[in-house]
Amino acid sequence: MAHRTVELLAVGAGPANLALAVALEELAPELAGRTLVVEREENVVWQRGMLLPDALSQVSFLKDLVTMRNPRSEFSFLNFLHSRGRLDAFVNLGSFVPYRSEISEYLQWVADSLERVRVEYGGGVTDLTPVHGPDGEVTGWTAGLANGDTVGCRYLVIGAGREAHVPEVFQGLPAERVIHSTEYTRRIAELDADRPLRVAVVGGAQSAAELFGAALRDLPDCRPTMIMRSIGLNGYESSKFTNELFYSSFVDDFYEATPEARRQLLAEMHRANYGGLAPATLDGLYRQFYQDRRHGTDRLDMITMADVTGTATDGDDIVLTLADRRTGTTRELRTDLVLLGTGFERRMPRMVRDLGDALGLDSIDVTRRYRVELGRPSTGALYLQGVNEATHGIADSLLSVLSARSAEITEDILKHRADHPADDGADDREPALAAA
Repeated sequence: MAHRTVELLAVGAGPANLALAVALEELAPELAGRTLVVEREENVVWQRGMLLPDALSQVSFLKDLVTMRNPRSEFSFLNFLHSRGRLDAFVNLGSFVPYRSEISEYLQWVADSLERVRVEYGGGVTDLTPVHGPDGEVTGWTAGLANGDTVGCRYLVIGAGREAHVPEVFQGLPAERVIHSTEYTRRIAELDADRPLRVAVVGGAQSAAELFGAALRDLPDCRPTMIMRSIGLNGYESSKFTNELFYSSFVDDFYEATPEARRQLLAEMHRANYGGLAPATLDGLYRQFYQDRRHGTDRLDMITMADVTGTATDGDDIVLTLADRRTGTTRELRTDLVLLGTGFERRMPRMVRDLGDALGLDSIDVTRRYRVELGRPSTGALYLQGVNEATHGIADSLLSVLSARSAEITEDILKHRADHPADDGADDREPALAAA
């Protein structure tokens, strides 16, 4: 086991922290050289569990990690395409939305292209502990890694994403029979693709629809049934007026709004991100149902306005109890496999909640610049990315605001450093990643 010190530690090498790494390299090169990004996986893969071959991003390629902040950056998606010899071909597609797998390639390319910020793989953070000074002030943080090493830092940025939402009713089922969308590509490969499995897909938005289509492709003899609470599938709310609420400039408006206004904004924006499907997905799925009915195969099924109120096992069957919202009656659906397109937890990730408990915080509150209010004097600081929807708006977990947010965090850290210079000058003398 070894201990190292850095000035800034970023947990997770997803889009949020890679955008931060780019901002550091361009805006604060000295701090960038003292920054470490740790990633638990062995590489960078965007939406690892649902990296389906033909899935498209729902966001313009211009909303990459940097272009909206610095359109001349070498880290842009267009420069990535140019470096791969694909710029002409991409332009010829005539589309603003790349394939999801292409965004994933771009993210790995950015991680590989960083010159000052170091990215380490296969070393997930297992625990985080605040470090206190003699007067109780927070002076920094210690991160424990999966290999037993520890890393000390003054600034900690958590951008590891939200946790998968597995509704409680499914948690008692055998784990091998339930697959959340975040694990789909890995788990589905473990199944016998030739078995005529009965598959229940739970959810009524984009991830559930993608799971339904993926099951038809990956389990060609399966009989899938889609189960949702809503009256049917709907397209995203995507008017240009609504999309202005995804501007990075709108974060100020949302942050300054009253609690009632925030709730209204989030409720009305639900279908713009969570409660709808991309038009191509919606049309393709309807055509699959149309063909199934036209040929009389009755292979595909959809159950609307239904709640899964109970689950059980009966021999080899998984038994779901469905409550009909229209009639109040219940029925049973027997299946072999449950696919969950149920999204992500709204609450803070456990890693953040545990830090809050260690600090004695009643709630996790962040400033406009994403810094956690520690409730005490501090020469260290903690920042959260992608989990601040309640205070910063519905775009917080999306690509839309990455470039602007990364600059705001960088600028806030630089100001904090200037306001709280290290007492002994160690931050200026220690080399990055110095071993203790």
